[in-house]
Amino acid sequence: MDNIRSSHNVGSIFRTADVASVEKIFLCGITPGPKDKYGRINKKLAKVALGAEKNVAHEHCKSTGVLIGRLKKHGYKILPLEQNKKSVNIFKFRPVKKFKYALVLGEETKGLPEGILKKADKILEIPQRGKKESLNVSVAFGIAAFHLLY
Repeated sequence: MDNIRSSHNVGSIFRTADVASVEKIFLCGITPGPKDKYGRINKKLAKVALGAEKNVAHEHCKSTGVLIGRLKKHGYKILPLEQNKKSVNIFKFRPVKKFKYALVLGEETKGLPEGILKKADKILEIPQRGKKESLNVSVAFGIAAFHLLY
């Protein structure tokens, strides 16, 4: 998660990640974690996560770009979820079981910066049919995570 602002969204992503057996969540930039810098529980996040924040491994990283470099060295394919002229319909993307994937989620209103998108192996997009331009980041994560599983 790159600079996700809402503790509610982060809590929802933790809960979905638990159900989807996500290996690890990376909280980058200003993305809030289950505890603040003083070790106090983030009550907003915990209320939505319903304990999943205790089950899913997580790590805070200052820089999403540095993290992506680290993940690539460990063999991960980088998949930002973003509306972009280079993005492909997520439902036309077929995950290959031999690969490990890192799904990258961007800030709720601005999305992911171009520098992050340039590091992608493939940019994925969920097609939109209504009048709104996008889904809530936690909903989009749920759709993408389960698509990558199956």
